[in-house]
Amino acid sequence: MKKCLVTGGCGFVGRHLIARLLKAGHEVHCVDVMEPLSGAITPADWPLFPIGQAQGGHPLEFENFHFDSEDCREWFKRRQDTDFDYAFHLAAMVGGRAMIENNPLAVADDLSIDAEYWQWAVKAKPAKSIVFSSSAAYPVHLQRPDHYLLLKEDMISFDEGLGMPDLTYGWAKLTHEYCARLAYEKHGLKSVTYRPFSGYGEDQDDTYPFPSICKRVLENRGAAEIGVWGTGRQMRDFIHIDDCIEGVLHTMDQVDDASAINLSTGIFTSFIDFVQTAADILGFQPEVTGTSNTPEGVFARGGDTTRQRELGFEHTISFRDGIANALKYYDA
Repeated sequence: MKKCLVTGGCGFVGRHLIARLLKAGHEVHCVDVMEPLSGAITPADWPLFPIGQAQGGHPLEFENFHFDSEDCREWFKRRQDTDFDYAFHLAAMVGGRAMIENNPLAVADDLSIDAEYWQWAVKAKPAKSIVFSSSAAYPVHLQRPDHYLLLKEDMISFDEGLGMPDLTYGWAKLTHEYCARLAYEKHGLKSVTYRPFSGYGEDQDDTYPFPSICKRVLENRGAAEIGVWGTGRQMRDFIHIDDCIEGVLHTMDQVDDASAINLSTGIFTSFIDFVQTAADILGFQPEVTGTSNTPEGVFARGGDTTRQRELGFEHTISFRDGIANALKYYDA
């Protein structure tokens, strides 16, 4: 049994991570506050983890689950446990594209969240920090309609210069990564950094594209036309949350120097193709049109998978299967 801290554990990624850690027999300390627009859900209401399953599916059914409903910055000041084997730092102000573009100063609060984490880690010295950056940290000039490619971890270099990341969220995550590097170099704190691409799953907040688009297709089943945000031509690298968690657990003990690992499939999918796939699963073929007055973000964001494969991880859930499972879940 390992003692694990999970900040931001009530968010989308945190819930699925905690479920895996508990089932593996670890002691889990979840710290989160139900901040509006964060997608966090109090443990008693976590979807996909029903109370009463024969083998235990809900975190509250595990004696080794501990929950502190508290802003992690206050928790860091209050708790100085020095015996954590793993500290998974997921706490962040994020949300969907609308929040990143329309409320950038709220997102900038991530700077203080991450600064407080590293100040705590220097004192508490967890044996290993598993910290989460974002694909938004990559330079936006590599994601334009006239010039895009799969993004490799070494395209971000603190030694050779940085490109412009994606708004305040990207800047905050770049700073987080740099702090991780300094914590390793100056204090010997072991860590690994993850850059997730477009993670998705049935219990994701509706402010994100995946649930929003799936539900829109269901609500317009049989329609001749369906609209999507932006032009619809923008492309993302969609990776199922189960693959994300498997990627973390499979690779996290192989890197100690704070360097980054993508969590991606290496496959570009446009929003138009997404809608057409969902509609095809439901048995109709609508025309898909863009909505020019809604945020689109960068044109193409996909992650190179070379390093993941070298570390022994490849995604296993196809996007079509993920869509089909979600449509079945939402339709029920």
